[in-house]
Amino acid sequence: MRNPAKQQGFTLIELMMVTAIIGILASVALPAYTLYQNKARFSEAVLAVGASRSAVAVAAVTGRVSSLNDFDSGTNGLQSAQAVTATTLGIGIVDGVITITWYSDGTSLAGITYTLTADGFLPPVQWTSGGTCGPAGYC
Repeated sequence: MRNPAKQQGFTLIELMMVTAIIGILASVALPAYTLYQNKARFSEAVLAVGASRSAVAVAAVTGRVSSLNDFDSGTNGLQSAQAVTATTLGIGIVDGVITITWYSDGTSLAGITYTLTADGFLPPVQWTSGGTCGPAGYC
């Protein structure tokens, strides 16, 4: 007895279904991956706020300030403001609000800000975070 002919390979409809499934998965995964990538890149700005936050805490502990209005860049031991460029994050402190601005590098992150607002000037200083990074999903 002869064996009936065995099917070899895939039919066209099977290949089209696999291609469609891969296309759907890619259309969902690529935007999520882009957001994940931008979150990872923006973490540099979130980490950069640490030095300014420490400087504000030191100024508060040492008693160099008597109100939130005394927390300004270039005063009371706080670093000077740093302008944003294509290679430098913008950093500034005004009335107890630390603002970090992403590089003007032409990416989708350009100009996105992260802010930390001091809730008071008495130690320990408590912080409230904000900025345009929150609605964008980067912080």
